[in-house]
Amino acid sequence: MSTDRVAKLLDDIRALDEARYTLVQTLREAVLSLGVGVTEEVKYGGLLFSAGKPFCGVFSYAKHVSLEFSDGAALPDPHQVLEGEGRLRRHIKLSAIQDIQAKQVHTYLGLAYQAAAPA
Repeated sequence: MSTDRVAKLLDDIRALDEARYTLVQTLREAVLSLGVGVTEEVKYGGLLFSAGKPFCGVFSYAKHVSLEFSDGAALPDPHQVLEGEGRLRRHIKLSAIQDIQAKQVHTYLGLAYQAAAPA
């Protein structure tokens, strides 16, 4: 993990919008707490997280934050919140901190982490 690049990206997001920064940071902390083997890097303009292989990313846009799952099409969607129609990826669009609980983000993070973590 390049902490300088991560810190720079977070500083840039904070300078643009404090609420989006808080949302990104809350998601980041949730992902990193999944296990000791979770790593992060700045890639594709956001934060990409891996555990054996990449499993999710957090991307900040002008009016929302997207939590994207690398193999999201293979994840169960018990709460019907995954968006996207691509062959592999799915995402959850978040506009406010309350969306984390309302859209059951922790459930999906756990599923994605389990699918990516080495046995």
